Amino acid sequence: MDLATQPILAGRAATPRWRPGRAGARHSEIFAASSEASGAAVALALALDELRAAANDAGERSVLWVQDRSALRLSGRPYRPGLPAELRHRVIHILARTPEDALFALDEGLRCRELACVIGEIAGNPKALDFTASRRLTLAAERHGVPLLLVRLDAARDLSSARMRWQVSAAPSPPPRWNAQAPGFPSWRAELFRARAHPPGEWILRDDGHVLAAEPAPARAPDHGDLADAAGGRSLATG
Repeated sequence: MDLATQPILAGRAATPRWRPGRAGARHSEIFAASSEASGAAVALALALDELRAAANDAGERSVLWVQDRSALRLSGRPYRPGLPAELRHRVIHILARTPEDALFALDEGLRCRELACVIGEIAGNPKALDFTASRRLTLAAERHGVPLLLVRLDAARDLSSARMRWQVSAAPSPPPRWNAQAPGFPSWRAELFRARAHPPGEWILRDDGHVLAAEPAPARAPDHGDLADAAGGRSLATG
């Protein structure tokens, strides 16, 4: 049996592990460094995974993308020609001056059932994004059925009511089968560190443009950076 899909028994209830193709949470947070585009990329991949699996007309609705100015400076504006083909003509972009304005735009977007989903990008840990504001977004997303994927750029893990919370980073792409020198499919290392309906887990996600695939992530190599710093540039073998 595939361990990635095997349920975990907790008391009498079975808690299934997360896997692509399964209906996602209405409110998800994705933590990522601004030095790479993993946050927005994983938000798009997760959104597309759910839209492809949806048995309704969500695949034809618009996608609202909201950024505050700090997020725009860090990650840039969405580049339409670089977006997945099925989303290029459907993105409505809003640039908010402050985190407060961004949260207002996100809340209003979640109340519009004509949207397929809402993607947000907010930098750091602004005071406006406290637990109360997070709870308001969760309630709006669940009440109106519009998924929210909120990218947290260079942010510390804080209190939140988001139903699924991810920490993501870029991962090496496997070489293409026919041309080892060509770019591989986008790949990310994704840690689900909090979820209401699933146990924590860590995967390598890959999107080939048609389906999102996940495989268990290999163990991380030990980090000896602090040990090297303590050595002051001398060999540790010399004592």
